[in-house]
Order: sequence, then structure tokens, then C-alpha cells
Amino acid sequence: MNDEPKTPAELREIRLSRKAAQNAEGIKAMADIAAADIAIRKRTADLRALRLAREAADRENPPEPKVKAKAKPKKKKTT
Repeated sequence: MNDEPKTPAELREIRLSRKAAQNAEGIKAMADIAAADIAIRKRTADLRALRLAREAADRENPPEPKVKAKAKPKKKKTT
């Protein structure tokens, strides 16, 4: 940087260019956020559809109940 004093017109131009750059960065950041939001919503919708399809299939074909093994009667000790 040079240490020469800037004229008011130069300072104004610097401020305007900085403000324009900040606005451009803000617009780009908002576009990135919106794209990420759309991707999340699409992924959520896809996962919801898969879950609902799986639940519908489970309702149509319920799993068979597990058969519990009968406890064997204990033998009495004879002494």
C-alpha cells in the first residue's frame, strides 16, 4: 500500500467498489444456501417415499410371529 493521502473521490470509489463486491458475495452465498436447501428437501422427500413404501409392504406381509420354545419340565430328583 502506498501512504499517499487519497482524495475524497478516490475514497468514495473504493467504498463503492467494496460495497459492490460485498453485495455480489452475499448474492452468491444466498444462492448456495438456497441450492443446499433444495437438495435437503429433495433427499428428505426421497427418504420419506422409501419409508412409506417399506411400511406399506410390511403391512401387506406382516412378519410371522416367533414361536416360543416350550420349557421342558424339570425332573424330580429321586434319592
